[in-house]
Amino acid sequence: MTANQSDRPTGTRAIVAFLTIVAGTVLGLAGIDLVLPAVPSMPEIFGTTQATSQLVLAAYVAGSTVGLLLFGSMASHYGRRRLFIWSLAAFALLSLAAALVTDIWSLIGLRFLQGAAASGSAVLAPGLIRALFSELGAMRAIGAMGSIEALVPGLAPIAGAWLHKAHGWQASFHITGILCLVICLIVFIVPSLLPHIGSKRGDAPSSYLKVVANKTFLRYGLSHALILGGLLTFVFSVPAVVIQTMGGMIEDFILMQFVGVSCFIVSANSAGALVKRFGTETIISVGTVISATGSALLLGYAIWGANNPDHLAFLFWVLNTGLGLRGGPGFVKALQASHGDDERASAIIILATTSIAALGTALVAPFILNGLLALTIAVVAIIFPAVILILAIKPMEEEDQDTTASQE
Repeated sequence: MTANQSDRPTGTRAIVAFLTIVAGTVLGLAGIDLVLPAVPSMPEIFGTTQATSQLVLAAYVAGSTVGLLLFGSMASHYGRRRLFIWSLAAFALLSLAAALVTDIWSLIGLRFLQGAAASGSAVLAPGLIRALFSELGAMRAIGAMGSIEALVPGLAPIAGAWLHKAHGWQASFHITGILCLVICLIVFIVPSLLPHIGSKRGDAPSSYLKVVANKTFLRYGLSHALILGGLLTFVFSVPAVVIQTMGGMIEDFILMQFVGVSCFIVSANSAGALVKRFGTETIISVGTVISATGSALLLGYAIWGANNPDHLAFLFWVLNTGLGLRGGPGFVKALQASHGDDERASAIIILATTSIAALGTALVAPFILNGLLALTIAVVAIIFPAVILILAIKPMEEEDQDTTASQE
């Protein structure tokens, strides 16, 4: 369900609304990376072990998983604009409360709740953005949001390290709490800034099972999760491969990431213009094939037996470029395929992505010392099914045409 045309902000107001939504999602994403530099100091701060301190990160991830499913369902019963603000307000208050704790277990408990609250903005943002813009505009906007979010893992730890060193471990919680409250205040003062998307009480009942059973949704949503999950598996595992088996340094990984993220940003922000010229399905298909080709090139390099970490930066960009091209268009099509259940669709895609990345990283871990070959085999095995989904399942337009013809 989308907002009425008359309810949709236009011009500068739409841009401000988009930036407000993105700011909320970025603060939720930064919930791990900002805190990360302070975790090694927590055993001394709280008089605990390093293993227990790591639960500060794990609890946030676990809470996020619960929150994704919770907010995906709640959106069927509450106004999405109101729910977006509630989630940000809860995240803000939990962040400020976390800065006041004096024992590690209280912090871990609050981090679980904080992760759950942070999921609200992630689940609700795509649907709100789709209500702000036309179909092509939403593709461009979601591509731009992905570009901004891609910078978080690189920049947030740097900011977190400075905050920890300059103002103590509480600083990252203070800054996220205050910034979220500012966003809530802005929307409270100008409630019409965000599009009003009401509940779906009057619509046909939906469920996670109903969305997952939709083959067209799987064509777009699961293929997106497979490609991004495969990419994240590579990113999470390759530092150990580079340092322990290729004789490289962490700087080689940083260079690879810089090139990859740069290419992703360029392609994601070019996707809208390419869709306008060549069509949505063409760009989704081309982007999928490019991503699969990028994973195959990495595998080919490993089979060739080359062992120079400098070369990874000249191969990794292909995978990132393919994801950037198909990311925005594919995500919007997945939401459309869910027939108005944007939040459940978003939750499934995000949860599938993180699950694939976590499982892929865990499966690769025992073979990490075997070098690049074992890692790239796993990445190809994850990504190539996305090509099969694109080829085997009809695009939305063809499915709609077949449905119309059968009705006639």
